[in-house]
Amino acid sequence: MSDILIHTEDGVTTLTLNRLARKNSLTAAMYATLADALEQAATDTAVRVVVLQGDETVFSAGNDLGDFMHQPPAGEDAPVFRFLRAIATFPKPLLAAVCGPAVGIGTTMLFHCDLVYAGDNAAFSMPFVNLGLCAEGASSLLAPQMFGYHRAAEALLLGEPFYAEAALEVGLVNKVLPPAETNAYAAQVARKLAAKPLSSLVETKRLMKKGQQALVLQVMAEEGAVFGRMLREPAAKEAFAAFMEKRAPRFA
Repeated sequence: MSDILIHTEDGVTTLTLNRLARKNSLTAAMYATLADALEQAATDTAVRVVVLQGDETVFSAGNDLGDFMHQPPAGEDAPVFRFLRAIATFPKPLLAAVCGPAVGIGTTMLFHCDLVYAGDNAAFSMPFVNLGLCAEGASSLLAPQMFGYHRAAEALLLGEPFYAEAALEVGLVNKVLPPAETNAYAAQVARKLAAKPLSSLVETKRLMKKGQQALVLQVMAEEGAVFGRMLREPAAKEAFAAFMEKRAPRFA
């Protein structure tokens, strides 16, 4: 069975992360599938809304570090960067249903969604610094805008988890629900949106994001360049080795 399930019905395309055995950690192949699906949905007149979801126990553990080490992103056409650009520029309503852990890109992708619904078991984290890396997905720009600088600094510099109610308070999520109800609730809202005039949805989203998209893509590209450089440096190599060897990293 595919690691990404794609289902379209009544104008709503649902993209389901389906790699539960690895906590929905994302591989290069999964990023490519997600990017392809978003690019197709952006121009498909039969698709009016897209929903991203995982399982009620886990949204995503972030990058599959083993796959990431063997296939580090190289250049702007790397699958992960294609996915990030696709999600940042998606013109139609984009929803997410998030339960359980949402690690790294599992959190940063949410900054590009229009509506986010979280299970009360959701745990968001951006532990890039702890891996010897830097923020990605334009989170260095969007987290301070949304959270305020000090809360963004806490999330990005410490890299520790914050939970559903805190995410609701800072505006990362719209509503907190029981995990068993979260995906269904997002689907219900998606159907409600799909019944509205598509041109009105697209133009309203465009106007809300007017002047921001170019900056987001610029920051995303700068983050990607720094991220790629830091991936080759000793701190990241030590962090990845420590993770694979199940020990604490030694950065001294």
